[in-house]
Amino acid sequence: MLELLQTTGFAHLSWREACMLAVAAVLLWLAIARKFEPLLLVPIGFGAMMVNLPLNGLMAPPHGEEIGGLFYYLGYGIRFEIFPPLIFLGLGALTDFGPLLQNPKTLFLGGAAQFGVVATFLGARVLGFTAPEAAAVGIIGGADGPTSIYLSAKLAPHLMGPIAVAAYSYMALVPVIQPPIMRALTSKRERAIRMEDASSVPKWLRIAFPIVVTVVCALLVPTSTALIGLLMFGNLLRECGVTGRLSRAAQNELIDVVTILLGLCVGMTMGGDTFLHVRTLMILGLGCVAFALSTVGGVLLGKLMCRLPGRPVNPLIGAAGVSAVPMAARVAHNVAQEEDPNNYLLMHAMGPNVAGVIGTAVAAGAFLALVE
Repeated sequence: MLELLQTTGFAHLSWREACMLAVAAVLLWLAIARKFEPLLLVPIGFGAMMVNLPLNGLMAPPHGEEIGGLFYYLGYGIRFEIFPPLIFLGLGALTDFGPLLQNPKTLFLGGAAQFGVVATFLGARVLGFTAPEAAAVGIIGGADGPTSIYLSAKLAPHLMGPIAVAAYSYMALVPVIQPPIMRALTSKRERAIRMEDASSVPKWLRIAFPIVVTVVCALLVPTSTALIGLLMFGNLLRECGVTGRLSRAAQNELIDVVTILLGLCVGMTMGGDTFLHVRTLMILGLGCVAFALSTVGGVLLGKLMCRLPGRPVNPLIGAAGVSAVPMAARVAHNVAQEEDPNNYLLMHAMGPNVAGVIGTAVAAGAFLALVE
């Protein structure tokens, strides 16, 4: 019986693995009971549970054998930069860039929301993180989970687990974190500003936009081509009018399958020996700071644009410059309706919201070019 017990996982369960099983249970509870980003946190939580079960054989090849476990091979999807760009392909097919094209100046709000990314990068450097680690932590401020995973896989793979958990946790907490900041930085009069409806976007412009953005961004920041290129390719499938089947496949089957695999692969990085460190708490704290500062940057630029001549701009839409699509836009809309229930800000907020997706991808490419 003793020999049989030694062959089970119970005899080899360490305190670190037991703690990580508890962390996995919390992630699953948040996803299922609280509905915090369930499409990603359920696979991440379950993957973290599986990888922390002793003697599972899921990771590196066993000693003396050439064949590895399941997660050993699935992990190539992240290490070889496959899964995050494919997620961007699906996101591009799901995204309507019409609100951005109707009001192009909102593109600057998506750029201003990257303030938290840069500020947190500098703060992480002060706290002792290396430049690649600080870049991977700072990108959490963009509120874009796939980009955070993509950048951490290239610059700091040993931090991928806590970075992914922080990124998706704060994306889920957008309705909690952003409104107090938005109210503190704006007046009642500013929050009640109504924005004019813009004219419709011609078909040729919708088709030309993803092509032009891909070329311009690839020339300016070549290292962003994988993310921006597939994001815009997915949008071209949506807008060109002749690839309906491909667009629907990217919006549904492709993004669903890749989301499952990506979540499981992130969960596999959350082993007790790599996750249970003081740095994990530092990353969670820095991620919250990054997200808050990104909100501040967008709102402050929105206040400036509010005072410039031209069509009125409600500064609340600046908070939607983070990449949490469409949650951040809905939050801006809801805060505006607290002052004026008839103020419909959602479509106007979608402009900076989708601009934030582009801005975060470009910021990730810039980090890769500068610190890799």
